[in-house]
Amino acid sequence: MAAAPEMRASDGDRDRVAAALREHMAQGRLTVDEFGERLEQVYQSRTYGELAKVTSDLPEIDLHTLPATVAPVRSDGRRPADKAQNSLKASWAAWASASAINWVIWIIVSVTSGHLVYPWPLWVMGPWGAIMLVGTIFGTTHNTKRGR
Repeated sequence: MAAAPEMRASDGDRDRVAAALREHMAQGRLTVDEFGERLEQVYQSRTYGELAKVTSDLPEIDLHTLPATVAPVRSDGRRPADKAQNSLKASWAAWASASAINWVIWIIVSVTSGHLVYPWPLWVMGPWGAIMLVGTIFGTTHNTKRGR
């Protein structure tokens, strides 16, 4: 059932229309200036009718197939790493830092005692590193679109 023009639009509806406008601009139907003007109108719209006026002269796009939001793009054109990837890098950095600190302590103790001490830092970095390696290789993927 189609929504009545006087019904109020949600933020998600406005985001989908904005995504459609981005698609029209990418296909060359809108200039950058037109896109900016229409985008401003989209986020000022309160009803479905107002949203329909913004795209009335453009071909129909199925708005439900478009994402409501678009991932940001860095200045070099690449998408930023996701949170899980950043978390994984931070975990490995913590492991490497702790391992390095333990080895420095082991070297200091070995030098000051006059003989090589048992390499106990292996017991710190070994199990922790093994767990991290298994987590990196067989890590879980988080599916955010459940139920589809």
